[in-house]
Amino acid sequence: MYVIAGLGNPEKKYENTKHNVGFEVIDRLSEKYGIPVVTKRFRALVGTGIIGGEKFLLMKPQTYMNLSGEAIRAAMDYYGEPVDHLVVICDDVYLDVGVIRIRPKGSAGGHNGLKNIIQHLGTEDFKRIRIGVGKQPEGIDLIRFVLSKFGAAEKKALETVFDDAASAAVEIFSEGTERVMNVYNGKRV
Repeated sequence: MYVIAGLGNPEKKYENTKHNVGFEVIDRLSEKYGIPVVTKRFRALVGTGIIGGEKFLLMKPQTYMNLSGEAIRAAMDYYGEPVDHLVVICDDVYLDVGVIRIRPKGSAGGHNGLKNIIQHLGTEDFKRIRIGVGKQPEGIDLIRFVLSKFGAAEKKALETVFDDAASAAVEIFSEGTERVMNVYNGKRV
């Protein structure tokens, strides 16, 4: 089984915020492949289904961003899946809005959700798809910035980015990370 985890915060007030782009991508995968992500398990909303002949678990941790590793670790342990069967999707404040950056592994890069996942898995060796939400403006607190909503023009432009990230998350497992990086990295809206 392959696990695709989109990071975000669970309350309605966080919908459409910069920090919830991971949830947006999981919603795209859910729609595209008819996999409802509604079952409460592993401190997450999850759904399982078949994509391209392979079994996938889609998950949206409900632990809040900074504790995402708890939910992901619980799912990985339950299914006994190796860390190379995991891809995590999250926001990135160091990338321009809509830029996708895929990596086969790496540090948390200042992202507390990734930091917690690394802590709980005991490794940095998992695939990740980072989606640029723009750089934090001077004078605005980082937390306030990532919990702010996208403007209408940004939201419209991100529709294609969310679709691309959803495709990339599946293709990583069928086509390989290197090929997917070559296709999607650096694309702009």
